[in-house]
Amino acid sequence: MTPELLATLHPDTLAVRQAMPRSAYGEHSEALYLTSSFVQPDAATAARRFAGEEEGYTYSRTSNPTVSSFERRLAALEGTESAIGTASGMSAILLMCMALLKAGDHVICSQSMFGSTLNLIGKELARFGVQSSFVAQTDATAWQAALRPETRLMFAETPTNPLTDLCDIQALADIAHAAGVFLAVDNCFASPALQQPAKLGADLVIHSGTKFLDGQGRVMAGAVCGPRALIDDKLAPLIRSAGMNLSPFNAWVVLKGMETLSLRVKAQSANALALAQWLEQQPQVARVYYPGLASHPQHDLAMRQQSGLGGAVLSFDVRANSPEEGRTRAFHVIDHTQVCSITANLGDTKTTITHPASTSHGRLTEAQRQAAGLGQGLIRVAVGLEHIDDLKADLARGLDTL
Repeated sequence: MTPELLATLHPDTLAVRQAMPRSAYGEHSEALYLTSSFVQPDAATAARRFAGEEEGYTYSRTSNPTVSSFERRLAALEGTESAIGTASGMSAILLMCMALLKAGDHVICSQSMFGSTLNLIGKELARFGVQSSFVAQTDATAWQAALRPETRLMFAETPTNPLTDLCDIQALADIAHAAGVFLAVDNCFASPALQQPAKLGADLVIHSGTKFLDGQGRVMAGAVCGPRALIDDKLAPLIRSAGMNLSPFNAWVVLKGMETLSLRVKAQSANALALAQWLEQQPQVARVYYPGLASHPQHDLAMRQQSGLGGAVLSFDVRANSPEEGRTRAFHVIDHTQVCSITANLGDTKTTITHPASTSHGRLTEAQRQAAGLGQGLIRVAVGLEHIDDLKADLARGLDTL
C-alpha cells in the first residue's frame, strides 16, 4: 500500500493490513521467515548491504522480513514513523535506556511503575552511573521539580501496574520538551487500541508485546515506537550489537495477535468495568482501583486519554486489620478461584489473578512497595473474555468465605 493510502486508513484496517509487501508467491497471511541469514546475489551486493549502503536483509539479528512486518504494523497502530522489535518488554526498556543514557545522566520515573522497571532503572543502571529519581505518578509538579541539568529522560507508565494510576501525557510532554528532555511512555496496559501516547506528545512508546498485543499468552516480545531518527539512528545500531532482537516466530505470533487487538481490548474493558462495579458492592472489598469507575481519582483523564474506556486490568484491596491479615485474606481469595488463572501475566483472553506484593513487585523493598501504595491485601485481576457472571462467581468463592 502507498503511504498516501495508509494515511487514510483507520486503525482497525491497519491492524490487519499493514505489513511487508507479499512475496512473489502471493501469500495472503503474512509469511514467517524462519531463517538466521539471507543469501546474497554476489559479494559486492553483500558488502553494500552489510555496510548499510543498500537496503536488503543479511542476518536476522539485524533485521528479518517477519519482524519488519510486526514493526510496521505496530508503528501504524501507534501513529509513529517507526518501531523496533525486541525480545521482551524489559529488553525494550533496556534498549531505550542504553541508547539514550550514559554515565552521569539522570532519568525521572514514576514511583508506581512495574517492579522490574523500578529495579532495572533504580538499581541495575545505577551500577553504570545513571542516576534516577522516582516521583508520584499523578503529580505533574513533582516531575517538574525533579528535573536537573543532567536529566535526559522522563519515563512514565499509564495506567500503572497494578494500581492503574494515570499521568497526563500531554502535561508531561510539555514539561519534558521545555527542558529539552525525552518523554517515553509505557503503553502496555492501554495498548494502541485505547491510547496513542505519541499523538499526546510522547517521544517514544514502549510495549511488552507479551501482553495485549499477542493477547493469548503465547510468546515473549517487546518494542519501542517513535520517530525514525531516534529508532534508526539511536536504537537500531545498538540492537545489532547487543542482540536484544525479536525472534521471527514470536514476531509472527504477535503480528497475528494484533489483528484482533481492538476487538479484544474493547470487550475485555467492558468485562472489567462490570467486574469493578460489582466488586465495589462487596462488603469484603475495601477499595477498587479501575480507571473506568467514577470513583477513580483520574477517571475524567482516563475517559479523555483512553478513548472513553478504562482498560482490562483492575485491582482491589480486601478488608484487613493488618498487613499480615491482608496477605492471608488475599491468598484465600486467590486460592479459591477455579476459573481465573493464578499467574502474573496479563492481557490474555483468559482472566488472570495475582498478588502483586509477592509476585510482580516481590523484589521491591517494603519501603518501595509502600511508596507505590502496594499493600499486602491487594489483588490484581487482568480481565479476559469469559462470561462476566462466571468471573463474579469465581471471585465470590473466596470473598464470601473470608
